[in-house]
Amino acid sequence: MNTPLEQLSYAQQQRLAYIDFKLYFTGSVTRAEIVQHFKLGVSAATRDINLYKEHAPKNMAYDNKEKKYFLTNSFTPLFKHDAKRTLVKLAHQISDGFDAIGSGEGCVEFPVEQPSQLNVPDINVIAKLTQAMVNGKAVSVIYTSLTSGSSARELVPHTIVDNGLRWHVRAYDRKTNSFRDFVLTRLAKVTVINNEPEVNEIKLQDEQWNTIMPLEIVPHPKNVEYPTAIKMDYGMENGMLKLNVRAAMAGYLLRRWNVDCSDSASLSGPEYQLYLQNSQTLEMNQENGAENLAIAPGYQQH
Repeated sequence: MNTPLEQLSYAQQQRLAYIDFKLYFTGSVTRAEIVQHFKLGVSAATRDINLYKEHAPKNMAYDNKEKKYFLTNSFTPLFKHDAKRTLVKLAHQISDGFDAIGSGEGCVEFPVEQPSQLNVPDINVIAKLTQAMVNGKAVSVIYTSLTSGSSARELVPHTIVDNGLRWHVRAYDRKTNSFRDFVLTRLAKVTVINNEPEVNEIKLQDEQWNTIMPLEIVPHPKNVEYPTAIKMDYGMENGMLKLNVRAAMAGYLLRRWNVDCSDSASLSGPEYQLYLQNSQTLEMNQENGAENLAIAPGYQQH
């Protein structure tokens, strides 16, 4: 009889959680990865793999040619992976699975809070997307939009993005033959497709993703009585915050921080403490197809 997971040592649980995490979000795991990540010997890593197989015998299968363990169609996570924590880990290139086994002994609880998120993506959707991105595959999905309702689509995803209010995936949409943003919580029935993306569908061809826009943000000239406070808030140098952002992300950033993007700083209200000094950069990139610039506060295309 297998030893229950909760009775294993914390170190063993960590290693099994890592195997579970790698399978779930990348589609595979190797003995060498376990050795490297935990600084183990090969025999110790083999014992961990065998222990994982004892607890989840149908979760992975070994491929002799690839020398990898791949997740199977009957994969069911051995641990519970929290969606919000997992997205943060993925964003910071962390793949340890530690959050799947609780805080553990000696974990420090820091007195830090953050606002609650109203929308949390489905962890299974996240897993399928990351599997596709890591392995260069497309996905079939059912996507529900505000304008056209639910429809079947094939997407070639390349990046999961936090736009400040919600998570979305940047992907090539085979239905419209264009790169677009898709809100994670509106995706359903995500399945990885085993065909290779065409050259025009890959990240390098996403012009708006690869175009970098310079933004010059200053204290609002009309709404801020004491601009020094704003300069301190944002660490401005010489009275300005200079940012280089992807054209595909600029609209989200400007809306999130309520940056007045009108030509003459015409937006009023206490929420508008920042002003985009070089608003002409929006005009230039709007002409080049940056679709989300329309949501920038006060921006009007000429």
